[in-house]
Amino acid sequence: MNVHAPRGFHKVLKTLAGALLLGTALGFAPVAAFAQDAAAPAAAAPIAPETVVATIGDQTITEADLAFAAEDLQQELQQVPPEERRAFLVTVLIDMKVMAKAAKAAGMADTDLFKRRLQYLEERSLRRDYFTQKVATSVTEESIKAAYDQLVKDFKPVEEVHARHILVATEEEAKAVKAELDGGKPFEVLAMEKTTDPSGKQNGGDLGFFSKGMMVPEFEAVAFTLEPGKISDPVQSQFGWHIIKVEEKRMSAPPPIEQVQQQLGQQVMFKAFDEAVAALKKDAKLDIPDEALAAAVKKQAEPAAEGAAGTAP
Repeated sequence: MNVHAPRGFHKVLKTLAGALLLGTALGFAPVAAFAQDAAAPAAAAPIAPETVVATIGDQTITEADLAFAAEDLQQELQQVPPEERRAFLVTVLIDMKVMAKAAKAAGMADTDLFKRRLQYLEERSLRRDYFTQKVATSVTEESIKAAYDQLVKDFKPVEEVHARHILVATEEEAKAVKAELDGGKPFEVLAMEKTTDPSGKQNGGDLGFFSKGMMVPEFEAVAFTLEPGKISDPVQSQFGWHIIKVEEKRMSAPPPIEQVQQQLGQQVMFKAFDEAVAALKKDAKLDIPDEALAAAVKKQAEPAAEGAAGTAP
């Protein structure tokens, strides 16, 4: 499944949206719930945003403030025990209120730099709200199901091989291993004894299913020509010498929706993001005087390169 998004935007979108963006569609808790985690027994009705939680001097701290702080401090809250998060947020807000008041009294809110920062913060908050209300709402059970149906429709089955291998350093060692296998010693047992592949020592050399392009060419060429149940002669690759046993072969099938649900939700969200931003930029003239910066910005907007090289067995 290919998921296209502007270069670098995968992490940015997740940061912007947090758990809130996919919450409704994928069953995750909203970010603001951090503000009330383990605070008290569940109330009969939702708490109003304007409800006052604390006062410090002539300033109030409300439930809305807690929710905003929870959204802003997601990473920090992960390090705080659930039963302490509400108190943590109130403490942060108390400090923020008294320090902000002192900063205003000192004239810090009147500087040009502060006003520019305030404008940036306002625009960032509006961008987040626009994203949540206009983009994230596209992620629904219906849109995920539609994306999955398209995935199934476009899916092209490929041959897959389930194989085991024993990896050793020299051809002589590989021939000795093959002789023991020809003598009737179980492949799994010998793999755990002889292979230099760390995972193979634990699982009897089991590589699971793989398709063409996932293994180094020398290994792949033999694995896909062997019949199930057969064991190869020694095969050399850049990693050493392999003895390969093919367990079974099959044609690949689309993954169940539960396995790709989160990826599909992101795909739907990225598509909605691209469409929304493209529409907003359509009639807006962009001018970046610095040619090098303009080229770099253009490159950022290109889809990330895809494709992967063969992996080591």
